[in-house]
Amino acid sequence: METSLVIQTSFLGDVILTTPLIAELAKRGPVDVLATPLGASVLANNPSIRSVIKYDKRDTYGAAMQTWRTIREIRHNPPYDAVYMAQGSFRSALLALLTGSRERVGFFTSHGKALYTRRVEYRTDRHHSERLWWLSMTDCADPPLPEQLRVRLYPSDADREKVDGLLRRAAIADGEFIVLAPGSAWGTKRWPYYAELAERIGGDHRIVVIGGKSDCDAATEIARRVSSAPVLDVCGQLSILASAEMIGRARAIVTNDSAPQHLASAMETPTLTIFGPTVPDFGFGPLAPQRATAGVAGLACRPCDRHGPKRCPLGHWRCMRDLSVDEAQRLLSSLLVAEAAA
Repeated sequence: METSLVIQTSFLGDVILTTPLIAELAKRGPVDVLATPLGASVLANNPSIRSVIKYDKRDTYGAAMQTWRTIREIRHNPPYDAVYMAQGSFRSALLALLTGSRERVGFFTSHGKALYTRRVEYRTDRHHSERLWWLSMTDCADPPLPEQLRVRLYPSDADREKVDGLLRRAAIADGEFIVLAPGSAWGTKRWPYYAELAERIGGDHRIVVIGGKSDCDAATEIARRVSSAPVLDVCGQLSILASAEMIGRARAIVTNDSAPQHLASAMETPTLTIFGPTVPDFGFGPLAPQRATAGVAGLACRPCDRHGPKRCPLGHWRCMRDLSVDEAQRLLSSLLVAEAAA
C-alpha cells in the first residue's frame, strides 16, 4: 500500500483536471492533496481523497511563514511514500522535499525538477488530464482507458438543494435550459457577444447565466436582450460545486476557455468552448462526451499566450471580435442535435 500526497496549487481548472490522477493513486492507498483554499473547495466530498491540506500562497503572514505552517501540518502524518507534483513551481518542490517522502515525481519541464527523484515527460500532444495521469505511471504502462481520464466532482446534498430551489422559483426544469458562462479571469478570453447569442437562442431555450460577482454586468446585459422568458442570473450566488450541479442540470453550456468548461466536463454536460488567445492544442479543452470548440483560424498572432493576457498585445483583439454569433450558434445547434441523438 502506498501513501501519496498530490501537490496542486494552480488554477481551478488544473485542480479539476487532477482528479483522474487522484483516482488512480487511490487504487494503491490513501491520498492527501495539498491545494489552495479555492482548490480545496472543489475537491470536497471526493471519495478518493483522505484529506485536503489547505495552502494559502497569498497568506498575509508571507510565503515563508505559510510554508512552515503547512509543513508542520503535513508532518503530523507519517512520511508519504511519494509526492506527485501536479504543480511544478520550485516552492512546491521544496514543500515536497520537506515532507520527508522517499519519492518526488514531477515533469521534466517544471521549475522544481532539480528536487525531484523521478522526472516524467510533459506530453504536449496529450490533454492535460492525461499528462497529469502519467505522473502515476512508468513509461512502460499501457495507455489509459477513457474511464481512467474522466474528471469528477462531487456536489453535496446542500448544493443540490440550492440548485433545486433556484430552478423551482424560476420555473425552469432540468434539461430545458442553456447555461452561458461569459466570464474569465483573463480579459482577452471573454467573448464579447454572449448577449447577442442569448437573444438568438432565448426563444427556444431558457437561459441561466453562471459566474462570479464580477460577471454580474455581463449577466444583466444578457437578461436585457432576452425578451421571450426571464433569464436566471446566478452570478455570485453559488459555490463552485453548486455551480457544477447547475451546469449538470443544463442541456448544454457555452463558455470561454475558463473553469466552467472543466465543471461541465466533470458533469458530462454538452459543451461549446470559445477559444480566443489560447487554443485547444494546449491540452485544456473540454472533455464532455458531446463537445465542440470555436476559434478564429488563420490569425498569425494566435495563440499569443498560454493563459491569455489581460489585453491584446497588438490592440485589435481579432481572435474574439472576429468570432461571429452565427458561428457560435451553428456550433451550438450541431451540439444539441448530437446530444439529442446520443
